[in-house]
Amino acid sequence: MTTYLRCTAFAVAMLSLPMAFAQNKAEDFPNKAVRVILPFAPGGATDAIARTVSQKLSEKWGQPVIVDNRAGANGNIGAGQAARSAADGYSILMATSSHAINASLYKKLDYSLSKDFAALSNLATVPLILVAHPDVPATSVKQLASHAAAQPGKLNFGSGGVGTAAHLAGELFNTASGAKMVHIAYKGGALAMNDLLGGQIQVMFANLPEAQAQVKSAKLRALAITGSQRNPQLPDVPTFAESGFKDIDLKSWFGMFAPKNTPQAIVDKLSRDIASVVADPSVQQRLKELGAEPIGNRHEEFQAFVNSDIERWRTLVQKSGASAD
Repeated sequence: MTTYLRCTAFAVAMLSLPMAFAQNKAEDFPNKAVRVILPFAPGGATDAIARTVSQKLSEKWGQPVIVDNRAGANGNIGAGQAARSAADGYSILMATSSHAINASLYKKLDYSLSKDFAALSNLATVPLILVAHPDVPATSVKQLASHAAAQPGKLNFGSGGVGTAAHLAGELFNTASGAKMVHIAYKGGALAMNDLLGGQIQVMFANLPEAQAQVKSAKLRALAITGSQRNPQLPDVPTFAESGFKDIDLKSWFGMFAPKNTPQAIVDKLSRDIASVVADPSVQQRLKELGAEPIGNRHEEFQAFVNSDIERWRTLVQKSGASAD
């Protein structure tokens, strides 16, 4: 019996070693630079939110947190690279609702947002704002709908990529209003915004952080904003529901993910630390100044949200008729 007990105790000790090792690694994490892979071009809402949070994480950890822009293929290039990164917590993906949309928009992807990553924290959500170049003869959504319907194919609307929330909002607007605007895809919202300001495109469903400065300076005309109520940053802009288009109520979310097989102890630490940074008053203030609603939830809640959001967008993709193929 004594020998049996000794063997049992030894077996239990051996089984507990990996867990203890992972816990020790998590307590020591991070001890070098952390890379945040951001799969869009610099300058857009994703970039601004990622850099706000990354800077505070760097202060918290006492280690560099480097934002690495890897734009292309509507965020799929960077996401694929992140999925193939070492599962040690030192490579983090900054993903958005576009990646949830991509799951149904593309027939073939070299990654799965729900299967190849552990969701860490949803940093923030932002509303979409419909903005037009001042040369467009419309001061309301209904006027834009009438103008676009009367000139099929003449108005172009831009977005940060095929299948982004901004793209789908434009397609849903076409369907709901009878407009025939043509979609022009860019490699990021900032690039689309530049062409809108220059008049190369006429309309855009923009993430609020990308457009509010231009609206306040009267360089663009705001027609409506998504959400159940008006945004405090632009209180004079009506909601789509107020404008007679209650079904256009899409928002973009922005979150951080770790590659699958990252030790659970490190996932938990990342999730906890990111959430605490988002809760910091200075980060809250900055995100709200951008027009974002801070979230900062934890791993389990965000993972459940991502899984359900992929299915929600699948329905919207089918309804809009959008396709990347």
